[in-house]
Amino acid sequence: MRAARLIKMVLLLQARSSMTAAELARELEVSERTVTRDAQALSEAGVPVYADRGRAGGYRLIGGYRTRLTGLARSEAEALFLSGVPGALREMGLEDAASAARLKVSAALMPSLRDASRTAAQRFHLDAPNWFREPKAPELLPAVADAVWDDRRIVARYRRGETEVERELEPYGLVLKAGVWYLCARVAAGHGPYRVYRIDRFTAVDAGDERSERFERDEEFDLPGFWEERAEQFARSILRAEVVVRVSPTGVRGLPYAVDPQSAREALEAAGAPDGDGWVTLTLPVESEEVAHTQLASLGPEVEVLAPEALRERFASDAIRLAALYRS
Repeated sequence: MRAARLIKMVLLLQARSSMTAAELARELEVSERTVTRDAQALSEAGVPVYADRGRAGGYRLIGGYRTRLTGLARSEAEALFLSGVPGALREMGLEDAASAARLKVSAALMPSLRDASRTAAQRFHLDAPNWFREPKAPELLPAVADAVWDDRRIVARYRRGETEVERELEPYGLVLKAGVWYLCARVAAGHGPYRVYRIDRFTAVDAGDERSERFERDEEFDLPGFWEERAEQFARSILRAEVVVRVSPTGVRGLPYAVDPQSAREALEAAGAPDGDGWVTLTLPVESEEVAHTQLASLGPEVEVLAPEALRERFASDAIRLAALYRS
């Protein structure tokens, strides 16, 4: 514990020109007296820690005691600090490791680049979860993440419908999509196809320990490419119904925001020319009539449902009820 604290103290002093005992105590979560003892221990070990007395005093390193990363431009240093997603790292149990890594990089950077972490953080922030949704990390995520980093097989039990299934998996990668964590893996026996599992549906995970059997990773596996392909397949697989609609010019602009964007674009490209009022008639793939009702209702009077008849009647009923509500 003390050795780690001493290393962190050195890195803090490398990253900043000078720090008071109070500042170091706050960063290291110890008393100022402990800071004094640690500084003395570092000095005795040959680390040139110097204490300035007085109101503007503090601890600093002398003699150019630092390791520098040379050749980094400011834009490269700032991009480096954008590579971590704090919330995701915290949920995977990697927050401490990431913090230590950022501190080491900061300490090694040239003085003119040491504010790169702050400037990057003030210019970019990733908020992954959806609006109006309380994000909750799956309890078993850290164990799965640890196995992913270590190429270690896991035995997982997960809910599939009303039953539970147990599989031995080779965990290849994790994906955070709109606040939901997914595992890309394949069944260990037979080296079958890669599959996607929602981690919040796992009920138990046996990830073994550091001595557990590791799998030989397929180096040709491309996680971003696999996810993009699988996500597109999933989006298309759930579009099992069709509706015929007539859309106003304003509705044309809003359609990709109301339904699946790719399906909307393809339907608009396949549609005929606008009529005399500028409205376009098109056939739109949808998940179901129920889902289509919810999605298309957001366009209000900018869309007219032509088929199926049951959905058209439902919108007609909605219009009558709305007219009654606003008649006064």
